[in-house]
Amino acid sequence: MTDILPGESILVVDDEPANLRLLTVLLSRNGYQVHEARTAEEALDIVAKIHPRLVLADIQLPGMDGLEMTRQLKSNPGTKDIVVVAVTAFAMKGDEQKALDAGCDGYITKPIDVTSLPRVLKKYFQD
Repeated sequence: MTDILPGESILVVDDEPANLRLLTVLLSRNGYQVHEARTAEEALDIVAKIHPRLVLADIQLPGMDGLEMTRQLKSNPGTKDIVVVAVTAFAMKGDEQKALDAGCDGYITKPIDVTSLPRVLKKYFQD
């Protein structure tokens, strides 16, 4: 088994079970310690306990959306260092900018390109 260094954890936030499963399996196979949340509220609770290095967050979630969750994470001194990457089916002009304006550090569109995702995320783990 691959040794996971402290901080190499990812929280995946998605309310669609198929998307959550796909990302969890893909990231686990690439050596990341993966945690799952189905709502933004659940994600905030998990972040308070484990402080992941990176959050992959769907924008459209039931209740609080992923952008508001990101704003809360980035406005909190204890969690503002967590990298947040929006993962979304939104691909309209201006949507990426809305995610970045909310504090997201990156933006990935669905459907997920499973061959490039590990390489794209790896850049966020480089100091």
